[in-house]
Amino acid sequence: MTAVKDIQVASEDRLRADLYNFLGLLLAAPPGQMLLDQCVSLSGDESDLGKAIAGLSRVAKATKPKKVESEFNALFIGLGRGELLPYASYYLTGFLNEKPLAILRSDMAARGMTRADNVYEPEDNIASLMEMMAGMIVGRFGAPATLEDQRMFFNKHIAPWAGHFFSDLEAAKNSVLYASVGHVGRIFMEIEREAFRMTAG
Repeated sequence: MTAVKDIQVASEDRLRADLYNFLGLLLAAPPGQMLLDQCVSLSGDESDLGKAIAGLSRVAKATKPKKVESEFNALFIGLGRGELLPYASYYLTGFLNEKPLAILRSDMAARGMTRADNVYEPEDNIASLMEMMAGMIVGRFGAPATLEDQRMFFNKHIAPWAGHFFSDLEAAKNSVLYASVGHVGRIFMEIEREAFRMTAG
């Protein structure tokens, strides 16, 4: 895919995209030392999201890659299955590979999004959806998506279940670092939902 040149993305939208991307990275695979170091270097303000980010930074400081790999496996892989199934289809229907996935694939095709060759997970997993939102905001799939298009995608594919997933991640018995990731994700989803509601035309 060719890069789109001279894209103007507002700084606050770039920050939103960065946070979506960051959550996507943390949820796609166990973070190595480099990503943990990035977590440690984060600092937050006095907002709810800022406090959640500061909390993630503190936990990351005491986390080693080997330990977080065990945590990730217990949460998402497990023997047979992990503690959580991070898929829209599962959260919305109780089963994997259901209608929400088919609808998402259709919407992805319409936006020129394709699954990477080295990814075998169904596209409706939380990490992929975070990545898709980031890509839409900054124009990774063509021109940056309009706010209306972002809202439609978020309301259809993310809002109905992501907040619930992040709450479950916060409370999961195997969550240590990921309890903080869940906290950040839950608050960020609330902020996004409210922002889209307020800007609805």
